Amino acid sequence: MSWNEPGGGKKDPWSGRNDKNDPPDLEEVIRSLQDKLGGIFGGGSKGGLGNGPSMKGVGFLAAGAVILWGLSGFYTVDEGTRGVVTRFGAYVNTTQPGLNWHIPSPVEQVSVINVEQQRFIEVGYRSGGGQGMGSVPKEAMMLTKDENIVDVRLAVQYQVKDAKDYAFNVLDPASTLKQVTESVQRGVIGRSDMDFVLTEGRSDIVLAIKSEIQAVMDAYKTGILITSVNLQDAQPPEQVQGSFEDAIKAREDKQRLINEAEAYSNDVVPKARGAASRIVQESEGYKEKVIARANGDVSRFSQLLTEYKKAPAVTKQRMYIEAMELVLGRSNNVLVDVKGGNNIMYLPLEKLANKTVEDATPAPVASHEPVSLTSPPVKDIKTDVRASSRERDVRGR
Repeated sequence: MSWNEPGGGKKDPWSGRNDKNDPPDLEEVIRSLQDKLGGIFGGGSKGGLGNGPSMKGVGFLAAGAVILWGLSGFYTVDEGTRGVVTRFGAYVNTTQPGLNWHIPSPVEQVSVINVEQQRFIEVGYRSGGGQGMGSVPKEAMMLTKDENIVDVRLAVQYQVKDAKDYAFNVLDPASTLKQVTESVQRGVIGRSDMDFVLTEGRSDIVLAIKSEIQAVMDAYKTGILITSVNLQDAQPPEQVQGSFEDAIKAREDKQRLINEAEAYSNDVVPKARGAASRIVQESEGYKEKVIARANGDVSRFSQLLTEYKKAPAVTKQRMYIEAMELVLGRSNNVLVDVKGGNNIMYLPLEKLANKTVEDATPAPVASHEPVSLTSPPVKDIKTDVRASSRERDVRGR
């Protein structure tokens, strides 16, 4: 028996029609399914494969599809984001946070844009995932006003302030912002000297760069708000770094010496001014004293002149006595007029006083009793001199 001949019991090797355990026929399964669908949508169950559902069933299917399509237009906008609705690519409106609806695709599309996210760009370096900054010389090297080259690294943070402008007016906002930043940065650095960029001018440069970047981005209507500009680093090129550090040290030494000189000046100048003021005040006081004494002498002379005109002889005698009293009162030598004698006794009180002090000092070698010399009070002697002078004047008269 060949392979394609029926076997025993009329069994076909390719099918099991006559086998009671064989699966049902495919045509029977399709017919049964068609009958069930016809019953649901109002069709008959006697048709073959060519019989379809009725118009009523098609209407239900179409209505269900439209409802599902309309429900797919609901969408939610989260807090801090805005929804930009476009109809066939044209802008329609901007939706606020919450539940919103738009005509479903493909008529309208919604692009959700985060307007509170802080975005940033790097110019002159790449952060490298937090493992240090890698310099980009093509972006970092810039020429200053005094024709020096500096390595400047800048980071700009920004966020979206207008979702419509951000989505439609610029093809690539981040790339545009980077190009604008690099251009503005080179312009600001080119207007500044190298020392100003590297030392005290950092804050001014950052403010100028931020202001100019915002002005350009507003002119382009990019919908971008610059929140901060950070000058990460500004230094001379690596090839001249050592020489530049030496120059900085020399500048610091210069400033230190200047500060020390100013401190010394602040210490000495007030003292000198005080001494000068004291001398001036002493001079003023001396001037007033001399003027007052001169005025007193003039007044006294005027009074003497008046008395002299009244009694010239008496006034002369009195003036002589007062002058001698003044002269002898300043001298340590005393002359004593002894009554009944022609000789005047001379007492060297200055030498006697010095001798008394020497005798009062104990001798270092020999010990002896101290000798004490006493002299009469000068005041009493002066009184005696005045008395004797007056007696002579009386006798002469």
